[in-house]
Amino acid sequence: MRDFDFLREKARQLRVETLDMVLKAGSGHIGGSFSIAELLTALYYDKMNLGTGANDPERDRFVLSKGHANPILYAVLMDIGFAPKDAKDTLRRYGSIFQGHPDSSKCPGLDCSTGSLGQGVSIATGMALGLKKQNRPGKVYVITGDGELQEGICWEAFMSANAFKLDNLTIIIDRNRLQLSAPTEETNPLDSVEDKLRSFNFAVDSIDGHDFAQIFDALDRTYEGKPHCIVANTIKGKGVSFMENGVKWHGALPSGDEIVAAYRELGVDYGK
Repeated sequence: MRDFDFLREKARQLRVETLDMVLKAGSGHIGGSFSIAELLTALYYDKMNLGTGANDPERDRFVLSKGHANPILYAVLMDIGFAPKDAKDTLRRYGSIFQGHPDSSKCPGLDCSTGSLGQGVSIATGMALGLKKQNRPGKVYVITGDGELQEGICWEAFMSANAFKLDNLTIIIDRNRLQLSAPTEETNPLDSVEDKLRSFNFAVDSIDGHDFAQIFDALDRTYEGKPHCIVANTIKGKGVSFMENGVKWHGALPSGDEIVAAYRELGVDYGK
C-alpha cells in the first residue's frame, strides 16, 4: 500500500528546495514548478523504474518538456542521488550543471535537454518508439504544459504516437490554465484538450493533479496499443496561497515579507 503521507511530505520538501534554489539564483520559475510537485513525486518516488541509477539503460525515462520548471526536477534528482547535492546553490550560474533549462550534457539523470517548448513531447515520442523497436521494457513519461500545446510540433508528435501505437508512452499535461502573461484560454483556447487527444486515438484520463489517489489511479492504468494522456488539472503556485492561480508567479520572485510568508506556508520558519 502506498504511503500518501510520505508522498505529501516529499512534495512539500521539494517545494521548499525549489524556493531555496530560485531565491539563491535570483531568478527562476516557481509557479510552474509548484504545480507539478505531486506529479513528479508520484513518478520518481513510486511509479517509475529508476533501475540502478542515472546510467542504467533499462530504467524508465522522464522528459520535462516544460523545461523552465526545472528547479523542482533538480530538487528531485539531488534527493534521489542522481545529481550531487552540492550543486544546489549553483542554479543558473555559469558552468553549473543546473542550467536555466535542463541540459543533459551537464546534469546526470536528465534524459534530454529541453526548454524550446514543444520539443520535449517529440523527443519523448521518439524515445518510446526507439524502445519499442529494440523490444526494451522501459516506459517514457513526459510532462508538458498546457500553454506549450500551442506549439504545432506537439500535435505532430501526438499523431506519430498514435500511428506507432506507443503504449509505452504517457504524456502528462500540466493543465494549470496559465502561461507567461495571461490565461491559456484567453491566449489560444484549448477548450476540451481531452476531446482533442481522444480524437488522436489517445487513451485519456482527467484528474486532480494534486491528489495522489487520482494521480496513481491514472498512472496505474494500461491501454494496450494506445498512447496514454493524463490531463492533470493543477494550480499554478500550489502550496503558497498568495501565489496560487496568479499569472505573476510564472517567473516572479517573492521579496521581503512575502519570502517569510511563503516559507511559513511551506512549513519552514524562515531565518531559523
